[in-house]
Amino acid sequence: MTTITLTVTGMTCVHCEKAVLKAIQSIDAQAQATINRPAGTACITSEQPPDMFIAAIVNEGYSACV
Repeated sequence: MTTITLTVTGMTCVHCEKAVLKAIQSIDAQAQATINRPAGTACITSEQPPDMFIAAIVNEGYSACV
């Protein structure tokens, strides 16, 4: 398992946090994820590569990068 922290921009409310979490879980349902909207981060512990999570978050309409 690897822990990565992604910078996520565009989150403005609790709904946004849930959408980002849903995107993460669509890649790895067992991933441990913490979304921090004020800081604009998503901390994810998973065996999946960061690019997969970034693509899923971008697909939800947010910007994400390592």
